[in-house]
Amino acid sequence: MGLGLRAVNRIGGSALVDRLGLRKPAEKALYHGSRLGFRGADTLARGLKATQKLLKPARLPHQAAQGLFDLTPTDEQQMLRDAAAAYAAEQLRPAAQAADATAAAPAEVLAGIDDLGIAAMSIPEALGGVGAERSAVTHALIAEALAHGDMGLAVAGLAPSAVSTALVLWGDEAQQSQYLPAFAAGQGPVAALAICEPQPLFDPLTLRTRARRTADGFVLDGVKSLVPRADRAELLIVAAALEDAGPSLFLVEAAGADLRYAAEPAMGLRAASTMRVEFDGVKLPASALLGAGDPIAYRECIRLARLGWCALAVGTAQAALDYLIPYVNERQAFGEPISHRQSVAFAVANIGIETEGMRLATWRAASRAEQGLDFARATAIARRLCADKGMQIGSEAVQLLGGHGFVKEHPVERWYRDLRAAAVMEGVVLI
Repeated sequence: MGLGLRAVNRIGGSALVDRLGLRKPAEKALYHGSRLGFRGADTLARGLKATQKLLKPARLPHQAAQGLFDLTPTDEQQMLRDAAAAYAAEQLRPAAQAADATAAAPAEVLAGIDDLGIAAMSIPEALGGVGAERSAVTHALIAEALAHGDMGLAVAGLAPSAVSTALVLWGDEAQQSQYLPAFAAGQGPVAALAICEPQPLFDPLTLRTRARRTADGFVLDGVKSLVPRADRAELLIVAAALEDAGPSLFLVEAAGADLRYAAEPAMGLRAASTMRVEFDGVKLPASALLGAGDPIAYRECIRLARLGWCALAVGTAQAALDYLIPYVNERQAFGEPISHRQSVAFAVANIGIETEGMRLATWRAASRAEQGLDFARATAIARRLCADKGMQIGSEAVQLLGGHGFVKEHPVERWYRDLRAAAVMEGVVLI
């Protein structure tokens, strides 16, 4: 499959494609080829591994250290990135305004994201996936590409893969055998990683949601906020403070729990259909604890989620930049394009500089994560940069469009609202 990806990628990147006027058909072939390739490999893996019994947790090996600081995507990564970008441009961008207005993502758009095979890439072959190595950078590239279409729709589509990734990283053999084959089967279950709580200045290490031990498991009490498509979710991973153990992650099957939901439309990410979930004495079996309550696993989860939000912010910032450049070159004022004004030119240049800085910081932290290196400091740098500069870029984009930046006819006001999520959201996505 790798050879096929390289061949199609080279064809799609050839200048001859543009000269022959075949750019759009090539992009469609790129998207459909990668989708079908991963679905075919996924089916083959399931057929070969269906009779095998999992005796220990299946983990993906870390990427080997390269020895050089080179974040250039591989041919396979570029192929997947291009496929996600083509889908974002053709499906997410046209659906974004209506999804934002109705606070709901179209089912066909989410099904298309599932067809990209994102979850299967992080699931080992022993469980029906196609994963061979830890792929944090690949997931960051895909999240960035999808957010270029729309961050809200990207969040709704990527939320289930956060749960499957968490199960691969920290699930035991029983948890993986029970849940991961469903995620590897193409159209996987609706799922979400619930970390946020409705409290000001929320700190994911200081949780109000509590879990207490019982004779046969745990009891969960508390409230989670901004959970995408929570009322449709079949499986939730919920963060709660476990007595005598600290913050931990728990698997909650919605069908067997008495959960209460309330719509919680936010300033941004409206297409993700964010909701509030209340846990009132929800009983969980002993097998619901993920990662054996290891505090290191929980902190790693928070960092990987923050990198996911960084990648989404980078993609949205790039969308703003790509929209601004032709706008300021075409918009006329006093007989000339407004880009001829030095203040406008410098503002656009700063957006380009900050976006590239956000991208490199995110890629570097993701690269360290997938190599098994310490990535706490790199993640903190990327998070701070994307939180601060992302909001600044959104504000500048609205300002540069003037009155057009304030109306929904242009997408920058939506990007401004979405970019603020990078500073406040926890969990939901995971790379």
